[in-house]
Amino acid sequence: MPTTTSVTPELSDPLIVDLYELTMFEAYIEAGMHGPASFELFIRRLPASRNFLVAAGLEQALQFLERFRVSREALAQIEQVHPLSPAARAALADLRFSGDVRAIPEGTVVFADEPLLRVSAPLPVAQLVETRLLNLIHFQTVVASKAARSVLAAGGRPLVDFGLRRAHGGEAGTFAARAAYIAGFGGTSNVRAGVDFGLPVFGTMAHSFVQAHEDERRAFVTFATARPGGVTLLIDTYDTEAAAAAVVGLAPELAARGVKVAAVRLDSGDLAAHARRVRRILDDGGLRDTRIIASSGIDEHAIAALVAAAAPIDRFAPGTRVVTSADAPYLDCAYKLVEYAGRPRVKRSEGKGTWPGPKQIWRQRDAAGRLAADHLTTADEQVAGAEPLLVPVMRSGRRVAPPPSLEVIRARARLELGSLPDALRSLEPAPRFAPRPSAALRAALAQAEE
Repeated sequence: MPTTTSVTPELSDPLIVDLYELTMFEAYIEAGMHGPASFELFIRRLPASRNFLVAAGLEQALQFLERFRVSREALAQIEQVHPLSPAARAALADLRFSGDVRAIPEGTVVFADEPLLRVSAPLPVAQLVETRLLNLIHFQTVVASKAARSVLAAGGRPLVDFGLRRAHGGEAGTFAARAAYIAGFGGTSNVRAGVDFGLPVFGTMAHSFVQAHEDERRAFVTFATARPGGVTLLIDTYDTEAAAAAVVGLAPELAARGVKVAAVRLDSGDLAAHARRVRRILDDGGLRDTRIIASSGIDEHAIAALVAAAAPIDRFAPGTRVVTSADAPYLDCAYKLVEYAGRPRVKRSEGKGTWPGPKQIWRQRDAAGRLAADHLTTADEQVAGAEPLLVPVMRSGRRVAPPPSLEVIRARARLELGSLPDALRSLEPAPRFAPRPSAALRAALAQAEE
Protein backbone atom coordinates (compact mmCIF):
# COMPACT_ATOMS: atom_id res chain seq x y z
CA MET A 1 0.00 0.00 0.00
CA PRO A 2 1.54 3.35 -0.99
CA THR A 3 2.36 5.46 2.04
CA THR A 4 3.39 9.02 2.78
CA THR A 5 5.34 8.46 5.97
CA SER A 6 8.90 7.46 5.04
CA VAL A 7 11.49 9.95 6.28
CA THR A 8 15.04 10.41 5.02
CA PRO A 9 17.64 11.66 7.52
CA GLU A 10 18.37 14.72 5.36
CA LEU A 11 14.75 15.87 5.30
CA SER A 12 14.95 17.78 8.59
CA ASP A 13 18.58 18.87 8.28
CA PRO A 14 18.64 22.41 9.75
CA LEU A 15 21.65 23.30 7.60
CA ILE A 16 19.55 23.17 4.44
CA VAL A 17 18.81 26.84 4.89
CA ASP A 18 19.74 30.11 3.21
CA LEU A 19 22.13 32.16 5.31
CA TYR A 20 19.78 35.11 5.38
CA GLU A 21 17.28 33.08 7.38
CA LEU A 22 19.95 32.77 10.07
CA THR A 23 20.99 36.41 9.90
CA MET A 24 17.34 37.52 10.23
CA PHE A 25 16.80 35.02 13.05
CA GLU A 26 19.77 36.50 14.88
CA ALA A 27 18.56 40.07 14.34
CA TYR A 28 15.04 39.23 15.53
CA ILE A 29 16.44 37.64 18.68
CA GLU A 30 18.74 40.58 19.40
CA ALA A 31 15.81 43.00 18.91
CA GLY A 32 13.45 40.99 21.12
CA MET A 33 11.03 40.43 18.22
CA HIS A 34 9.43 37.19 19.39
CA GLY A 35 5.80 38.05 18.58
CA PRO A 36 3.41 35.79 16.67
CA ALA A 37 3.77 35.92 12.90
CA SER A 38 2.03 34.36 9.91
CA PHE A 39 3.72 33.62 6.60
CA GLU A 40 1.95 32.33 3.48
CA LEU A 41 3.49 30.25 0.70
CA PHE A 42 2.01 30.88 -2.75
CA ILE A 43 2.81 31.10 -6.46
CA ARG A 44 2.79 34.63 -7.83
CA ARG A 45 2.06 33.68 -11.42
CA LEU A 46 1.81 30.50 -13.47
CA PRO A 47 4.25 29.71 -16.30
CA ALA A 48 2.83 30.52 -19.73
CA SER A 49 2.58 26.79 -20.47
CA ARG A 50 0.52 25.96 -17.36
CA ASN A 51 -3.23 26.44 -17.00
CA PHE A 52 -3.22 24.98 -13.47
CA LEU A 53 -0.95 23.45 -10.85
CA VAL A 54 -1.29 20.38 -8.64
CA ALA A 55 -0.28 20.96 -5.02
CA ALA A 56 2.25 18.42 -3.75
CA GLY A 57 5.03 18.07 -1.19
CA LEU A 58 3.00 18.97 1.91
CA GLU A 59 3.73 15.67 3.63
CA GLN A 60 7.50 16.19 3.43
CA ALA A 61 7.05 19.80 4.57
CA LEU A 62 5.16 18.66 7.67
CA GLN A 63 7.72 15.96 8.37
CA PHE A 64 10.39 18.63 8.21
CA LEU A 65 8.55 20.81 10.72
CA GLU A 66 7.80 17.89 13.05
CA ARG A 67 11.41 16.78 13.18
CA PHE A 68 13.10 20.16 12.97
CA ARG A 69 15.90 20.32 15.54
CA VAL A 70 19.10 22.32 15.85
CA SER A 71 21.30 19.84 17.66
CA ARG A 72 24.63 20.69 19.25
CA GLU A 73 26.40 19.16 16.29
CA ALA A 74 24.32 21.18 13.82
CA LEU A 75 24.92 24.34 15.85
CA ALA A 76 28.66 23.76 15.72
CA GLN A 77 28.49 23.22 11.96
CA ILE A 78 26.52 26.45 11.49
CA GLU A 79 29.15 28.35 13.44
CA GLN A 80 31.87 27.03 11.13
CA VAL A 81 30.45 29.28 8.40
CA HIS A 82 28.54 31.91 10.41
CA PRO A 83 29.53 32.70 14.01
CA LEU A 84 26.46 33.46 16.10
CA SER A 85 25.82 35.88 18.91
CA PRO A 86 25.41 34.27 22.34
CA ALA A 87 21.66 35.10 22.34
CA ALA A 88 21.10 33.60 18.88
CA ARG A 89 23.13 30.52 19.80
CA ALA A 90 21.03 29.99 22.92
CA ALA A 91 17.79 30.48 20.97
CA LEU A 92 18.82 27.98 18.29
CA ALA A 93 20.00 25.30 20.69
CA ASP A 94 17.60 22.37 20.47
CA LEU A 95 15.01 24.60 18.80
CA ARG A 96 11.68 22.93 18.03
CA PHE A 97 8.88 24.04 15.73
CA SER A 98 5.78 24.58 17.88
CA GLY A 99 3.64 26.60 15.52
CA ASP A 100 0.38 26.07 13.61
CA VAL A 101 -0.01 25.25 9.93
CA ARG A 102 -2.95 25.46 7.58
CA ALA A 103 -2.54 24.05 4.09
CA ILE A 104 -4.30 23.06 0.91
CA PRO A 105 -4.32 19.22 0.77
CA GLU A 106 -1.96 17.54 -1.64
CA GLY A 107 -3.51 16.60 -4.97
CA THR A 108 -5.64 19.76 -5.08
CA VAL A 109 -5.61 21.86 -8.23
CA VAL A 110 -4.37 25.36 -7.43
CA PHE A 111 -3.74 28.64 -9.20
CA ALA A 112 -1.63 31.77 -8.87
CA ASP A 113 -2.02 33.97 -5.79
CA GLU A 114 -3.60 31.16 -3.74
CA PRO A 115 -1.87 30.33 -0.43
CA LEU A 116 -0.81 26.69 -0.48
CA LEU A 117 0.29 26.87 3.13
CA ARG A 118 0.21 29.27 6.09
CA VAL A 119 2.69 29.01 8.97
CA SER A 120 1.87 30.76 12.25
CA ALA A 121 4.66 30.77 14.85
CA PRO A 122 6.96 33.16 16.72
CA LEU A 123 8.54 35.42 14.12
CA PRO A 124 12.14 34.09 14.31
CA VAL A 125 11.00 30.47 13.95
CA ALA A 126 8.45 31.10 11.19
CA GLN A 127 11.20 32.91 9.27
CA LEU A 128 13.83 30.23 9.82
CA VAL A 129 11.84 27.42 8.13
CA GLU A 130 11.19 29.38 4.92
CA THR A 131 13.88 27.90 2.67
CA ARG A 132 13.18 24.23 3.24
CA LEU A 133 9.40 24.67 3.05
CA LEU A 134 9.74 26.38 -0.31
CA ASN A 135 12.24 23.76 -1.45
CA LEU A 136 9.99 20.81 -0.61
CA ILE A 137 6.63 22.13 -1.76
CA HIS A 138 7.88 23.95 -4.84
CA PHE A 139 9.65 20.96 -6.37
CA GLN A 140 6.91 18.39 -5.99
CA THR A 141 4.29 20.88 -7.16
CA VAL A 142 6.38 21.56 -10.28
CA VAL A 143 6.64 17.85 -11.12
CA ALA A 144 3.07 16.91 -10.19
CA SER A 145 1.79 19.70 -12.43
CA LYS A 146 3.90 18.52 -15.37
CA ALA A 147 2.96 14.89 -14.77
CA ALA A 148 -0.75 15.75 -14.60
CA ARG A 149 -0.57 17.13 -18.12
CA SER A 150 0.90 13.82 -19.32
CA VAL A 151 -1.91 11.96 -17.56
CA LEU A 152 -4.53 14.10 -19.29
CA ALA A 153 -2.79 13.68 -22.66
CA ALA A 154 -2.57 9.88 -22.30
CA GLY A 155 -6.34 9.52 -22.25
CA GLY A 156 -6.41 6.67 -19.76
CA ARG A 157 -3.31 4.82 -20.96
CA PRO A 158 -0.98 3.93 -18.05
CA LEU A 159 2.20 5.91 -17.41
CA VAL A 160 5.37 4.98 -15.55
CA ASP A 161 8.10 7.34 -14.32
CA PHE A 162 11.48 6.53 -15.88
CA GLY A 163 13.20 9.77 -14.86
CA LEU A 164 15.54 8.95 -11.97
CA ARG A 165 18.80 8.79 -13.91
CA ARG A 166 18.44 12.36 -15.19
CA ALA A 167 16.86 13.85 -12.09
CA HIS A 168 18.73 16.61 -10.30
CA GLY A 169 19.93 14.32 -7.54
CA GLY A 170 18.61 11.30 -5.68
CA GLU A 171 16.17 13.17 -3.44
CA ALA A 172 14.77 15.00 -6.45
CA GLY A 173 14.29 11.76 -8.37
CA THR A 174 12.57 10.08 -5.44
CA PHE A 175 10.26 12.99 -4.66
CA ALA A 176 9.53 13.35 -8.39
CA ALA A 177 8.36 9.74 -8.49
CA ARG A 178 6.03 10.47 -5.58
CA ALA A 179 4.69 13.63 -7.22
CA ALA A 180 4.09 11.86 -10.52
CA TYR A 181 2.23 9.07 -8.73
CA ILE A 182 -0.01 11.64 -7.04
CA ALA A 183 -0.76 13.11 -10.47
CA GLY A 184 -1.81 9.72 -11.83
CA PHE A 185 1.28 7.80 -12.96
CA GLY A 186 1.02 4.08 -12.29
CA GLY A 187 4.49 3.54 -10.88
CA THR A 188 8.19 4.23 -11.22
CA SER A 189 11.54 2.70 -12.05
CA ASN A 190 12.91 4.22 -8.82
CA VAL A 191 13.55 1.52 -6.22
CA ARG A 192 14.00 4.04 -3.39
CA ALA A 193 10.56 5.49 -4.15
CA GLY A 194 9.17 1.97 -4.13
CA VAL A 195 10.64 1.32 -0.70
CA ASP A 196 9.91 4.74 0.81
CA PHE A 197 6.42 5.26 -0.53
CA GLY A 198 5.21 1.80 -1.55
CA LEU A 199 4.96 2.76 -5.22
CA PRO A 200 4.69 0.00 -7.82
CA VAL A 201 8.14 -0.46 -9.35
CA PHE A 202 8.74 -1.33 -13.00
CA GLY A 203 11.90 -2.20 -14.91
CA THR A 204 12.79 -3.48 -18.34
CA MET A 205 16.30 -3.76 -19.79
CA ALA A 206 18.93 -1.50 -21.31
CA HIS A 207 20.53 -1.53 -24.74
CA SER A 208 23.80 -2.49 -23.06
CA PHE A 209 22.30 -5.84 -22.07
CA VAL A 210 21.62 -6.62 -25.72
CA GLN A 211 25.02 -5.31 -26.78
CA ALA A 212 26.76 -7.49 -24.20
CA HIS A 213 25.54 -10.58 -26.06
CA GLU A 214 26.85 -11.71 -29.42
CA ASP A 215 23.31 -12.34 -30.60
CA GLU A 216 20.15 -10.31 -29.92
CA ARG A 217 18.00 -13.43 -29.75
CA ARG A 218 20.29 -14.92 -27.12
CA ALA A 219 20.05 -11.67 -25.10
CA PHE A 220 16.25 -11.93 -25.17
CA VAL A 221 16.31 -15.56 -24.04
CA THR A 222 18.81 -14.88 -21.24
CA PHE A 223 16.81 -11.94 -19.93
CA ALA A 224 13.43 -13.61 -20.27
CA THR A 225 14.42 -16.79 -18.49
CA ALA A 226 15.86 -14.74 -15.62
CA ARG A 227 12.50 -12.94 -15.27
CA PRO A 228 9.92 -15.63 -16.11
CA GLY A 229 6.99 -13.92 -14.40
CA GLY A 230 6.24 -11.63 -17.34
CA VAL A 231 9.01 -9.92 -19.22
CA THR A 232 9.43 -6.67 -21.16
CA LEU A 233 12.01 -6.72 -23.93
CA LEU A 234 13.71 -3.65 -25.41
CA ILE A 235 13.63 -4.17 -29.17
CA ASP A 236 15.23 -1.13 -30.81
CA THR A 237 18.95 -1.69 -30.19
CA TYR A 238 19.60 -2.61 -33.83
CA ASP A 239 16.59 -3.12 -36.10
CA THR A 240 13.25 -2.66 -34.35
CA GLU A 241 11.05 -4.67 -36.70
CA ALA A 242 13.60 -7.48 -37.02
CA ALA A 243 13.73 -7.66 -33.22
CA ALA A 244 9.93 -7.83 -33.07
CA ALA A 245 10.04 -10.73 -35.50
CA ALA A 246 12.70 -12.39 -33.33
CA VAL A 247 10.42 -12.07 -30.31
CA VAL A 248 7.65 -13.79 -32.25
CA GLY A 249 10.03 -16.56 -33.26
CA LEU A 250 11.21 -17.05 -29.68
CA ALA A 251 7.74 -17.01 -28.14
CA PRO A 252 7.07 -20.77 -28.42
CA GLU A 253 10.46 -21.61 -26.90
CA LEU A 254 9.92 -19.17 -24.08
CA ALA A 255 6.37 -20.38 -23.51
CA ALA A 256 7.69 -23.91 -23.14
CA ARG A 257 9.85 -22.60 -20.31
CA GLY A 258 6.86 -20.91 -18.70
CA VAL A 259 7.86 -17.44 -19.86
CA LYS A 260 5.40 -14.96 -21.33
CA VAL A 261 6.54 -11.86 -23.18
CA ALA A 262 4.30 -9.31 -21.50
CA ALA A 263 5.54 -6.27 -23.42
CA VAL A 264 8.10 -4.82 -25.77
CA ARG A 265 9.56 -1.35 -25.39
CA LEU A 266 10.31 1.22 -28.08
CA ASP A 267 12.87 3.89 -27.18
CA SER A 268 13.92 5.55 -30.43
CA GLY A 269 12.90 6.69 -33.87
CA ASP A 270 9.39 7.42 -35.15
CA LEU A 271 7.47 5.84 -32.30
CA ALA A 272 4.11 5.89 -34.06
CA ALA A 273 5.45 4.26 -37.24
CA HIS A 274 7.45 1.66 -35.33
CA ALA A 275 4.51 0.90 -33.05
CA ARG A 276 2.23 0.22 -36.03
CA ARG A 277 4.70 -2.09 -37.70
CA VAL A 278 5.59 -3.87 -34.45
CA ARG A 279 1.91 -4.29 -33.57
CA ARG A 280 1.29 -5.93 -36.94
CA ILE A 281 4.26 -8.28 -36.50
CA LEU A 282 3.19 -9.28 -33.00
CA ASP A 283 -0.44 -9.78 -33.96
CA ASP A 284 0.43 -11.84 -37.05
CA GLY A 285 2.71 -13.94 -34.84
CA GLY A 286 -0.04 -14.66 -32.33
CA LEU A 287 1.21 -12.26 -29.65
CA ARG A 288 -1.91 -10.11 -29.53
CA ASP A 289 -1.65 -9.79 -25.74
CA THR A 290 1.91 -8.47 -25.82
CA ARG A 291 1.79 -4.75 -25.04
CA ILE A 292 3.86 -1.97 -26.54
CA ILE A 293 5.55 0.55 -24.23
CA ALA A 294 7.04 3.81 -25.50
CA SER A 295 9.73 5.87 -23.79
CA SER A 296 12.43 8.01 -25.52
CA GLY A 297 12.23 11.41 -23.84
CA ILE A 298 8.50 11.85 -24.28
CA ASP A 299 6.28 14.34 -22.48
CA GLU A 300 2.65 15.43 -22.70
CA HIS A 301 3.06 16.93 -26.16
CA ALA A 302 4.62 13.79 -27.64
CA ILE A 303 2.03 11.64 -25.87
CA ALA A 304 -0.83 13.78 -27.18
CA ALA A 305 0.56 13.51 -30.72
CA LEU A 306 0.88 9.72 -30.45
CA VAL A 307 -2.66 9.41 -29.09
CA ALA A 308 -4.01 11.68 -31.84
CA ALA A 309 -2.23 9.54 -34.43
CA ALA A 310 -3.90 6.42 -32.98
CA ALA A 311 -0.49 4.82 -32.45
CA PRO A 312 -0.98 1.33 -30.96
CA ILE A 313 0.95 2.13 -27.77
CA ASP A 314 -0.40 0.67 -24.57
CA ARG A 315 1.76 2.42 -21.98
CA PHE A 316 4.01 5.46 -21.86
CA ALA A 317 7.20 5.82 -19.82
CA PRO A 318 8.17 9.50 -19.63
CA GLY A 319 11.45 10.34 -17.97
CA THR A 320 13.73 13.33 -18.31
CA ARG A 321 11.21 15.90 -19.47
CA VAL A 322 8.78 15.14 -16.63
CA VAL A 323 11.22 14.70 -13.75
CA THR A 324 12.88 18.03 -14.67
CA SER A 325 9.64 19.67 -15.89
CA ALA A 326 11.73 20.69 -18.88
CA ASP A 327 9.41 23.32 -20.36
CA ALA A 328 8.65 25.00 -17.00
CA PRO A 329 11.33 23.92 -14.51
CA TYR A 330 10.43 26.39 -11.77
CA LEU A 331 7.54 28.40 -10.36
CA ASP A 332 7.54 31.98 -9.11
CA CYS A 333 7.02 30.68 -5.60
CA ALA A 334 7.16 32.91 -2.52
CA TYR A 335 6.85 32.75 1.28
CA LYS A 336 5.81 36.12 2.62
CA LEU A 337 4.95 37.71 5.95
CA VAL A 338 1.25 38.57 6.09
CA GLU A 339 0.80 39.33 9.81
CA TYR A 340 3.04 40.18 12.75
CA ALA A 341 2.11 41.04 16.34
CA GLY A 342 -1.56 41.12 15.44
CA ARG A 343 -1.17 43.59 12.54
CA PRO A 344 -1.57 42.76 8.83
CA ARG A 345 1.62 43.21 6.83
CA VAL A 346 1.82 43.95 3.11
CA LYS A 347 4.57 44.08 0.51
CA ARG A 348 4.36 46.87 -2.09
CA SER A 349 7.33 45.95 -4.30
CA GLU A 350 6.65 46.57 -7.99
CA GLY A 351 5.28 43.38 -9.56
CA LYS A 352 5.58 41.54 -6.24
CA GLY A 353 2.87 43.07 -4.09
CA THR A 354 1.01 40.93 -1.58
CA TRP A 355 -2.42 40.87 0.06
CA PRO A 356 -2.39 41.67 3.79
CA GLY A 357 -3.31 39.34 6.61
CA PRO A 358 -4.09 35.60 6.80
CA LYS A 359 -6.36 34.46 3.98
CA GLN A 360 -8.63 31.66 2.84
CA ILE A 361 -9.46 30.21 -0.57
CA TRP A 362 -13.06 29.25 -1.19
CA ARG A 363 -13.80 27.01 -4.18
CA GLN A 364 -17.14 27.08 -5.99
CA ARG A 365 -18.30 24.34 -8.32
CA ASP A 366 -21.16 24.23 -10.79
CA ALA A 367 -24.06 21.77 -10.73
CA ALA A 368 -21.95 19.18 -12.57
CA GLY A 369 -19.12 19.47 -10.03
CA ARG A 370 -16.87 21.43 -12.39
CA LEU A 371 -14.64 24.19 -11.08
CA ALA A 372 -16.53 27.48 -11.42
CA ALA A 373 -14.67 30.06 -9.33
CA ASP A 374 -12.15 30.54 -6.54
CA HIS A 375 -12.54 33.35 -4.00
CA LEU A 376 -9.61 34.84 -2.10
CA THR A 377 -10.87 36.20 1.23
CA THR A 378 -9.73 37.20 4.67
CA ALA A 379 -9.28 34.21 6.97
CA ASP A 380 -12.51 34.84 8.90
CA GLU A 381 -14.86 35.33 5.94
CA GLN A 382 -17.40 32.78 4.68
CA VAL A 383 -18.54 32.20 1.09
CA ALA A 384 -21.93 30.50 0.77
CA GLY A 385 -21.99 27.38 -1.37
CA ALA A 386 -18.19 27.11 -1.51
CA GLU A 387 -15.62 24.90 0.21
CA PRO A 388 -12.58 26.24 2.09
CA LEU A 389 -9.30 24.88 0.73
CA LEU A 390 -6.91 25.83 3.55
CA VAL A 391 -7.46 23.41 6.43
CA PRO A 392 -5.64 22.93 9.76
CA VAL A 393 -2.88 20.33 9.50
CA MET A 394 -0.69 21.18 12.51
CA ARG A 395 -1.29 22.79 15.89
CA SER A 396 1.46 23.57 18.37
CA GLY A 397 3.91 21.62 16.26
CA ARG A 398 1.80 18.45 16.16
CA ARG A 399 -0.34 16.94 13.42
CA VAL A 400 -4.06 17.37 13.81
CA ALA A 401 -4.61 13.99 12.07
CA PRO A 402 -2.57 11.09 10.69
CA PRO A 403 -1.24 11.75 7.18
CA PRO A 404 -3.50 10.56 4.34
CA SER A 405 -2.28 7.66 2.25
CA LEU A 406 -0.93 8.31 -1.23
CA GLU A 407 -3.99 6.52 -2.60
CA VAL A 408 -6.23 9.10 -0.93
CA ILE A 409 -4.09 11.94 -2.28
CA ARG A 410 -4.01 10.34 -5.73
CA ALA A 411 -7.79 9.92 -5.72
CA ARG A 412 -8.17 13.59 -4.81
CA ALA A 413 -5.94 14.58 -7.73
CA ARG A 414 -7.98 12.40 -10.10
CA LEU A 415 -11.21 14.09 -9.00
CA GLU A 416 -9.63 17.53 -9.18
CA LEU A 417 -8.33 16.99 -12.71
CA GLY A 418 -11.73 15.64 -13.72
CA SER A 419 -13.39 18.78 -12.39
CA LEU A 420 -11.36 21.16 -14.55
CA PRO A 421 -13.18 22.97 -17.36
CA ASP A 422 -12.13 21.75 -20.80
CA ALA A 423 -10.14 24.89 -21.54
CA LEU A 424 -7.95 24.38 -18.46
CA ARG A 425 -7.45 20.68 -19.25
CA SER A 426 -6.05 21.58 -22.67
CA LEU A 427 -2.32 21.55 -23.32
CA GLU A 428 -2.74 24.89 -25.07
CA PRO A 429 -2.65 28.11 -23.01
CA ALA A 430 -6.12 29.08 -21.79
CA PRO A 431 -7.45 32.36 -20.40
CA ARG A 432 -6.00 32.77 -16.93
CA PHE A 433 -8.08 31.44 -14.06
CA ALA A 434 -7.52 33.63 -11.03
CA PRO A 435 -9.11 33.81 -7.57
CA ARG A 436 -11.55 36.66 -7.01
CA PRO A 437 -10.48 38.89 -4.10
CA SER A 438 -13.32 39.72 -1.73
CA ALA A 439 -14.45 43.25 -0.94
CA ALA A 440 -13.17 42.86 2.63
CA LEU A 441 -9.74 41.82 1.37
CA ARG A 442 -9.61 44.78 -1.01
CA ALA A 443 -10.55 47.07 1.86
CA ALA A 444 -7.83 45.55 4.03
CA LEU A 445 -5.29 46.21 1.29
CA ALA A 446 -6.40 49.80 0.91
CA GLN A 447 -6.13 50.32 4.66
CA ALA A 448 -2.69 48.70 4.82
CA GLU A 449 -1.44 50.99 2.05
CA GLU A 450 -2.59 54.20 3.76
